[in-house]
Formats: sequence, structure tokens, C-alpha cells
Amino acid sequence: MHSLNATQQSWEVPLHRLAVRTALLGCVLLFAFDAAPAFAEQEEGEGKVAFNNACRTCHSFKPDDNRLGPSLHGVVGRKAGSLEGFGFSSAMKGSGITWDAATLDKFIANPEAVVHGNAMKPFGGVADAAERSKIVAYLETLK
Repeated sequence: MHSLNATQQSWEVPLHRLAVRTALLGCVLLFAFDAAPAFAEQEEGEGKVAFNNACRTCHSFKPDDNRLGPSLHGVVGRKAGSLEGFGFSSAMKGSGITWDAATLDKFIANPEAVVHGNAMKPFGGVADAAERSKIVAYLETLK
């Protein structure tokens, strides 16, 4: 406990403590809000790297940039086999799938198990769940 000298008022010490606590809280909040975009960029960066490592050989993330595989821009929420300008397999067209995070995760893990007869051979899937999660999170940003 602080002792008061003759010129200090009894309320000065608690106000000082309050000021220090308020300043510390302000710094913490400033860091949290300032760092949030950096963390999001890091996560997106990791997702883009995972996408590039596993998918970019055949797929693009740019709109209307179909390659050996269709562009994956806007894939989340899209009906499988429906992107105009790409020749999908009959298996993909007839799958009845609308791509969401869970279905994409399963498909990226093992395409043949999700859509038997798809044309993604020789791609056998991404076994690492953390890598798939990064890829799916990245695909969700492509709108």
C-alpha cells in the first residue's frame, strides 16, 4: 500500500493506478485491433500457399481462368459441374453437390470417394487435415 505524503490527496493514488490500468488496457486493445488484419493475412497467406502446393497445377483462383481444371474462384456455394466454359465429367455434373466447406474438405481429402468417376486423376487427395483446412479457408475468400 502506498503511503501519502503531506501534499498528496487520498484520491491521487487510486487515480494514478486507474490511469496506468486504462493505458495498459488501451495498449492491449490497440494491439488486438492492429494485429487482427495481420493474423487474417497470415492465415490467407498460408491458405494460398497450401492451395498453390496442392491445387495450382491444374486450377486457378482467378475468375474465368479455366485450365486443366476449372477456376476455383467462387467455388463455395456453387453447384458442382456448373461453371460455364469448362467441360466437366458427367460424374461431376450429375453429382448433385453444392460446394460448401465440409464437402470441399471431403473432396480434397479423397475426390474419388466423393464423386466416383471424376476427372481429377492422378490427384489422389490431400491427407493432412490441417492443409485441407487452409485450402478450404482460402477457397472461402475467393468471392
